[in-house]
Amino acid sequence: MSKTRSMYSCSVCGSHQSRWMGRCPSCGSWGTLQETAPPSSSVTEGTAARATPHLLQEVDQEAPGAISTGSKPMDAMFGEGLTPGSVILLGGDPGVGKSTFVLQLAGGFCRREGSAVYVTGEESLAQIRQRAERLEVLGPGIRALNTNRLEDVLAVFQAGEAPDLLLVDSIQTLASSQAEGAAGSVSQVRACASALLEEVKATNTVLVLIGHVTKEGQIAGPKLLEHMVDTVLYMEGDRQQMYRVLRVVKNRFGPIGNLLVLTMARQGLHIVHDPSTFFLQARDPTLSGTAVVMALEGQRAFAIEVQALASRSFLGTPRRTALGFDTNRLHLLLALLEKKLHLDLGGVDLYARIGGGLRLEEPALDLGILAAVLSSFKDRALPKRAVFWGEVDLSGQVRPVSGQDTRLRQARQLGFSPICCPGADTKSASDVVTLDNILGLEEALFS
Repeated sequence: MSKTRSMYSCSVCGSHQSRWMGRCPSCGSWGTLQETAPPSSSVTEGTAARATPHLLQEVDQEAPGAISTGSKPMDAMFGEGLTPGSVILLGGDPGVGKSTFVLQLAGGFCRREGSAVYVTGEESLAQIRQRAERLEVLGPGIRALNTNRLEDVLAVFQAGEAPDLLLVDSIQTLASSQAEGAAGSVSQVRACASALLEEVKATNTVLVLIGHVTKEGQIAGPKLLEHMVDTVLYMEGDRQQMYRVLRVVKNRFGPIGNLLVLTMARQGLHIVHDPSTFFLQARDPTLSGTAVVMALEGQRAFAIEVQALASRSFLGTPRRTALGFDTNRLHLLLALLEKKLHLDLGGVDLYARIGGGLRLEEPALDLGILAAVLSSFKDRALPKRAVFWGEVDLSGQVRPVSGQDTRLRQARQLGFSPICCPGADTKSASDVVTLDNILGLEEALFS
């Protein structure tokens, strides 16, 4: 008998290697290669019906319209609603509210039209019913299935009329008898997702997959999973906080970068319809070390608070800590302050964070971080209604950012003044302080 050779598959990118290595040569991740059985060669070629190319001009454009979720903000986040045959992947930390969100989504969907099947491999049916009663979404259109077998889920489509909405909680708990490995392995996640995707595309069923995340915050399983689906959502938020942030990372049917702010209560997640000043609650503008930044996520502008603390250091090397954004970014901005404004920060510990536990990669944060650090270093409060945005480069120049008109319009609507931002088109406005570089920042704030 010939000896069966083992293969090693990367849990991040899904690539296969003939031998184990500490680092995956495809994606560069360390310690992600896991032993798997080689793929079976029993499948004969040509058994499936062959696909033939079609002339693009003759393809029928008629497609089923989007289905409303029962919430206008939710429909706007997806594009125009849930597109029949689409596949949505939802990731987030444990306990952040993923299962609550999809169950409420099923409840709102079934109130309008259609049916939904909630598949769970983590909870009993009694637990699902109890949560549905608490969320007040218990209705005749929602069915539940407790299983860890992919074949049981596929039998839902073969038993009769396919559901309009299928929710799987979670994809890492499903296992197929046709794939090697335990549930949650790369091969199982790929096989289960592929089979479900093929079934829902043929029946125009909307599929929502819940995905576990790794300690780095990425969805567990092969990266291929995010490429296979149509929409990728991430739910963020501290379990100790009352709010959650739902981000659209990928969307084939609408804009990406959209953001939905939710609050967690006993009755479930509630949408914050106007998050413009939601993250400024209980802020005291008379204190030093705080600045307001007009951030932009998708098409929506909202105000956030950037906090900084400068204190005398008793260490040989001063501490630099950033929460909510990259620490290297803080180092870069502090070096600019020392170089351009001749501030002595060598004996000062500096801490900076985004208020409310938010995490942003917004380039327009730069100017607000500098203003907050300056305010704390001088122990002088900024103007009460001041707002900032602008990207700062290595030369100290303040560069324009995307959504300038949207930010400006929102800042004026909320009554902020002065508005410190880049852009020559706003120089004539009386409430705008245009900054071309950071040399004039100190004078504009404390003169």
